Amino acid sequence: MSERAETDTDNAEREELEAELLERREAALAHVVKFGDPVLKSKASPVRDFGPELRTEVERMIGIMRDGMGVGLAATQVGVLRRLLVFQAGPDSEPTALINPEIEWLSDEVVVAEEGCLSLPRVSMDVERPLHVRIGGRDVEGAEIRLEASGLEARVLQHEIDHLDGVLILDRAPRQQRKAALRALREGGSYSPPMADEDEAGEGSEHREPRTDA
Repeated sequence: MSERAETDTDNAEREELEAELLERREAALAHVVKFGDPVLKSKASPVRDFGPELRTEVERMIGIMRDGMGVGLAATQVGVLRRLLVFQAGPDSEPTALINPEIEWLSDEVVVAEEGCLSLPRVSMDVERPLHVRIGGRDVEGAEIRLEASGLEARVLQHEIDHLDGVLILDRAPRQQRKAALRALREGGSYSPPMADEDEAGEGSEHREPRTDA
């Protein structure tokens, strides 16, 4: 086979894979509650029962998160008002479930990063969050666990716990970005913050991280 033929085959296979991934993403996102649904502004209740049904729900959420190409997912995002989240903050990390999470400590050091959300299609905003966090909760079996996280993992956890409290990135974004994002959501458009907004969103912060989708 010639080098050109091999290249054409590789390109065709790549395009086929990308199309398959996009199809799986669309199917996964169909299960995610979107902007405008009142469940997104509702506070979730603690999980009381640990058993097979909870494990099944965790597995379902991990599948939606992965196929949806997200790094985290809260139960409220799939219409379940229980304090449950899953996250996978990197391609080499294992997906993890956290039940009844509570933030125990936040660092004084903060950082601004552009955040997207599976429940807010095609929009992203700058959000300032503590760089380090300690969180307590339970695993899927009901055993107590404590997590200390930094950087992307800390941001994802805070984002998902916000969901469980009925808080969206819209509530934490700079005023002008929030207005622009709301307009895009209502009109079916898209929005991402221009780099010029960095000073407005991150005044006093030490550095800015790349976009996060959760």
